[in-house]
Amino acid sequence: MTGPYDDIIKLPHHVSKTHPPQPMDKRAAQFSPFAALTGYDDAVEETARYTDTKQELEEETKLAINAALHALQSREKTHPEILLEYFVPDAQKRGGAYRTVRVSVKKVDDVQKTLTLTDGTVVPFSDVMRISTPDPHEADR
Repeated sequence: MTGPYDDIIKLPHHVSKTHPPQPMDKRAAQFSPFAALTGYDDAVEETARYTDTKQELEEETKLAINAALHALQSREKTHPEILLEYFVPDAQKRGGAYRTVRVSVKKVDDVQKTLTLTDGTVVPFSDVMRISTPDPHEADR
């Protein structure tokens, strides 16, 4: 059987007189996968990451949160413990996540409109979704 390369297949392999042969590890690198769009996989992963949309509170809920904040402000020296649900905006994209934590309050700041927790977290009033007193029997469960 004859093929298109029969005339050159038996010729000796050419070795350059001016360029030394490339080491095997460098030769292998030229066949490694090529990422034409560096960062593309990260961008796709970031886009696919789920975030929640911040809900707009009803007026009744806003009034209840305001009343709870005033009650906390009058007792802030005792660092009252609360169950707090708040929205944390995402730094990378639109939306964010809701967190519910059992925490102690350090300060209620009416001027800055923030709630400072004893762990150092500062929550803007506008991100507070719900404030309640924790169930005292919850720790027993």
